[in-house]
Amino acid sequence: MTSTALAMRPAELMLAGPLGSLDHYIQAASAIPVLTAEEEHALATRLRDTNDLDAAKRLVLSHLRFVVHVARGYAGYGLQLGDLIQEGNIGLMKAVRRFDPNVGVRLVSFAVHWIRAEIHEFVLRNWRLVRVATTKAQRKLFFNLRKAKKHLGWLSKEETEAVAADLGVTPRDVTEMEKRLSGHDLAFDPYPEEDEDFAPATYLPSPNSDPAQAVELDDAGANDHERLTAALAKLDERSRMILSRRWLAENKATLHELAAEYGVSAERIRQIEANAIGKLKKQLAAA
Repeated sequence: MTSTALAMRPAELMLAGPLGSLDHYIQAASAIPVLTAEEEHALATRLRDTNDLDAAKRLVLSHLRFVVHVARGYAGYGLQLGDLIQEGNIGLMKAVRRFDPNVGVRLVSFAVHWIRAEIHEFVLRNWRLVRVATTKAQRKLFFNLRKAKKHLGWLSKEETEAVAADLGVTPRDVTEMEKRLSGHDLAFDPYPEEDEDFAPATYLPSPNSDPAQAVELDDAGANDHERLTAALAKLDERSRMILSRRWLAENKATLHELAAEYGVSAERIRQIEANAIGKLKKQLAAA
């Protein structure tokens, strides 16, 4: 790897000074070429072995466009995109510091967890503040007024005074809260008093979400079900029915209920059940 290949490019130099606008920053970040796998491995190895800060800088700069992409997914929470990108960049730098080039994955795959984690923390810190209701009294007014406004438009003077009298607040408080409600500021997490299930937290990407893993788990579950069904089919009818009634039915039967049905003792039902389970284990282990 030559020094020319690892030299900073003009787009990277643009990020070294003030850019003037977020659009300019995004444009400059997007202009930085993506590293090849060989370049990334060489830079990460230099960082790990010699603590080369120039290598760390190249790794960070080449992935700024990816942070922008992730941050845009959180733009619907009323927070500035620039702030989200800044928090994501912190996560990217943490990822670069912890990245092991010999694991066999690209930095972008490793860094997404750290980027999202930092952005999540930032969103949580800012949205947990209830912008429409900061005191207990205001929260009570907020929830009651919101329920009232499901059936009303803008309150008239008489309606405002009536709501104020019902809730024990001043008409001015009601009017101010009505203005805030019209701004659609919501809490990040819903309060217990709320009837609605919606909250921005519901729509945050899960840090553990992995479509490939979800498909793999679904396939594994289907395979386990098929193996169990095949193993049950090899049991005699009485053993199969006892196991089904004891373990698989929605309303599970007791030993004494089955004993009464089959005209044997509860101990005998327990023995049949234990023998059937033992046979199932052997068949599943051999499958």
